[in-house]
Amino acid sequence: MVVPVIDFSKLNGQERAETMAKIHNGCEEWGFFQLVNHGIPEELLERVKKVCSECYKLEREEGFKSSKPVKMLNEIIDNNTGGKVEGVDWEDVFLLTDDNADEWPSNTPGFNVNDRETMSEYRAELKKLAEKVMEIMDENLGLPKGYIKKAFNNGGEETPNDNAFFGTKVSHYPPCPHPELVTALRAHTDAGGVILLFQDDKVGGLQMLKGEEWIDVQPVPNAIVINTGDQIEVLSNGRYKSAWHRVQATTDGNRRSIASFYNPSYKAAIAPAPQLIEKAEEKEVEASHGGK
Repeated sequence: MVVPVIDFSKLNGQERAETMAKIHNGCEEWGFFQLVNHGIPEELLERVKKVCSECYKLEREEGFKSSKPVKMLNEIIDNNTGGKVEGVDWEDVFLLTDDNADEWPSNTPGFNVNDRETMSEYRAELKKLAEKVMEIMDENLGLPKGYIKKAFNNGGEETPNDNAFFGTKVSHYPPCPHPELVTALRAHTDAGGVILLFQDDKVGGLQMLKGEEWIDVQPVPNAIVINTGDQIEVLSNGRYKSAWHRVQATTDGNRRSIASFYNPSYKAAIAPAPQLIEKAEEKEVEASHGGK
């Protein structure tokens, strides 16, 4: 099985209906799909790769060598105690939000205001893409246009505290000498809304659970991986799935992962859309009458 890859540009042409159906299937049957030709300039994506990779090398690589997971792994190997590294991920993380995005990368020599503007520009593009994807979900679910965005923004209130949360998690998964003893990122579902991942196009490791089988989310150059979080599963009344996923450690390559999260406001109360509850009840009534 292969995670669906969808040409987003075909929404604007004669293949719109087919493309909408593919996205609906990706949300309903997979909880994961990849978008190509999504409208984000490749030149910007190349700048993002460069900034994130170089920042890790200059600011964070040395620190990871003395991090908790490395120390725990060394203790197991040195003392020959057996077992695995538990409770931590083989991962370096930096979180960008609206409050700190303009400050990263820091003032490390080699970085300047243009590098910081790269990440701000990228986050703005991803936020627009997230809102486009949510409008497609609205349409596919039979909801009014803007329903999901409004729900995530606490009903459309205008105060800052009611705004949806948009964060970007910049991760690196360094090569591990004993990948069988660690987990790069433990299996989980995402608690939020819509997740947009710009993953490494060379080093793999991301897997999603499809049925009872772990499936590789294959690297596709400059694609954006979309996965639906727990809050979309709730709002869709279970129509759209929040899939389990994980990252496996590797011996070769430093895997870069830039995940952006469009999550509900901290004040928003997410519940199944009433229209979808009514549809589910109608189906139950039809089933109880033998489909008549």
